[in-house]
Amino acid sequence: MIKENGRYKKIILRFSKARVLVIGDLILDEFLWGDVSRISPEAPVPVVWVRSESFMPGGAANVANNIHALGGKVYIAGVIGADERGRILTQLLKKKGMDIGSIITDTKRPTTLKTRVIAHHQQVVRIDKEKMDGLDTELIDQLSDRIKKIIDDVDAIVIEDYGKGVITARLLEAVLKIAKARRKIVTVDPKEDHFHYYKGVTAITPNHHEAAYTSGIKVKDKESLNNIGKTLLNKLKCEAVLITLGENGMQLFEKEGRITHIPTVAQDVFDVSGAGDTVIGTFTLSLAAGAGMVDAARISNFAAGIVVGKVGISAVTNEELLTRIK
Repeated sequence: MIKENGRYKKIILRFSKARVLVIGDLILDEFLWGDVSRISPEAPVPVVWVRSESFMPGGAANVANNIHALGGKVYIAGVIGADERGRILTQLLKKKGMDIGSIITDTKRPTTLKTRVIAHHQQVVRIDKEKMDGLDTELIDQLSDRIKKIIDDVDAIVIEDYGKGVITARLLEAVLKIAKARRKIVTVDPKEDHFHYYKGVTAITPNHHEAAYTSGIKVKDKESLNNIGKTLLNKLKCEAVLITLGENGMQLFEKEGRITHIPTVAQDVFDVSGAGDTVIGTFTLSLAAGAGMVDAARISNFAAGIVVGKVGISAVTNEELLTRIK
């Protein structure tokens, strides 16, 4: 274990040299923090007294935020609305020093907003404001052109698909064509209904529900889980499938046939929101820093174990990751 920890540390210290492009659905996360002391007389619901409000990058922007917090250089490509939400989101990203030159403003759609009401460290309700229609052809082509201009500047690409309309078959066809020509790492955090878009990517990181739905196999035991992993590898012709299993950790399937189970290292679980973003961000950054699939998966597992111990959408820092691995 000491030898492994030393190897992980070397990979993490190389994060600052890695450059990652995140493409996907950009979301603004709003948090209303408060207390509950009574039930509403109008309906059997709690009355939340809001004490403060905060905003965080969400969706693909949260993946970018995780990579940035770990020391990686981040480029972001996506679409926002011409609204106050979009301005708040781009200001947050710009303030952190991320490259937002490939974010396009669409006057016909709003910036996706997810509002979470938190009382006594627990989420009471979530309110979503969004438009999920796919991008029109002109916007897809604009986005493709911007991605082509910066692809030589990055080591890896994350496709973050929240199903809000940015990730389309047309866009991925263009991105994968140039990525393969440049031999770039491409990873995907998938949407259940879009798995047929992802054929030929380097790796994919579904949770066990998404993996089961797409493969048509229910997760019942170790054998069924292995069949799911093998089925997805065969369908997508990718190098690896990393299935997240919640409290049971992760299972990594590689095209050579190796299967690696990685037990969870989470000590306390307060909020699983954004954990998938942390996994793919850390996993991809590790690959971009020269890690093999197994080491990248194990490092991402450590990062996920940290982030679920925080309330709200959070990112893991380089220092936190090094401390946990020790």
